[in-house]
Amino acid sequence: MISICRYEAKKKEEWNDFNKTSKNSLFMFDRNYMEYHSNRFIDHSLMFYDEDDRLIALLPMNENENKLISHGGLTYGGFITNERMKQHIMNECFDELLKYGKENGYKEIKYKTIPYIFFDQPAEEDRFSLYEHKAKLEIVDASTYVNLKNPLKMPKGRKAQIVRAKREGVKIEICTDMESYINFINLENKVLAERHETKAVHTAEELKMLHDRFPENIGLFVAIKDEKMIAGAVIFEYKNVIHTQYMAANEEARKIGGLDLVIATIIEKYKQEKMWLDFGISTEHGRIYLNEGLISQKEGFGGRTGVYETWKIDL
Repeated sequence: MISICRYEAKKKEEWNDFNKTSKNSLFMFDRNYMEYHSNRFIDHSLMFYDEDDRLIALLPMNENENKLISHGGLTYGGFITNERMKQHIMNECFDELLKYGKENGYKEIKYKTIPYIFFDQPAEEDRFSLYEHKAKLEIVDASTYVNLKNPLKMPKGRKAQIVRAKREGVKIEICTDMESYINFINLENKVLAERHETKAVHTAEELKMLHDRFPENIGLFVAIKDEKMIAGAVIFEYKNVIHTQYMAANEEARKIGGLDLVIATIIEKYKQEKMWLDFGISTEHGRIYLNEGLISQKEGFGGRTGVYETWKIDL
């Protein structure tokens, strides 16, 4: 028998300890990360226990009207599990999850799977259970993964831009100060406003706070020319993956390859210790629209498509 307990603050240590030792652990599922934006989401995370009262799974979730969502404020979602998780147990977890949702008056569950590149061991029990429970695949977003141990060749044009950036005197720095985060987010928001009429999810203050909480997991790489930031990338570091959370470049950087040199530097730094570079999506989440220019830029670093999935279960 599987039992479900809604997360509450007194279980913070238990939650975090389990996350750290799971087979698909992500630092963004640490409560110290999840709760930075607690004012924006009504947390409804769940903890799953077996008949011996052992914790066997976590499910980061929030609620929105009549929906349970895993998790609206995070890039990835889905069950966090350890080596005790087997397929029949996951099926039971889904049985109880659907029962829990119905009993608490929810009409729908939106479920975001965790991409396989984050797994220490196979952990796709949830995908089979989604299928078994007649979930519908609602959204497929296209990301780009680079196999850092065996990357595909960069085209000559990309290599030429990297060389040009160096020739133009562009220097790459890893920054941790508040001013650099402010300058980067200002640059990011300018680019997003011009091209997508939107802005970054995080503020500079939030990113700096998260960096201070997770200094080993969050980094800011910037391109400097003539003592001015012209491009940069915020990276999230996981056990086997480097994820570019944000990338931005001004007009000068686009001409002389400033961002190209930033990404090349990140690849060079992590290629020995990580397996994957995940560039993030080049689609408009929730729409079947591919930004071909954006994904082509990412593919130019030796990457190819991996997908983020969102499933829907009607209750």
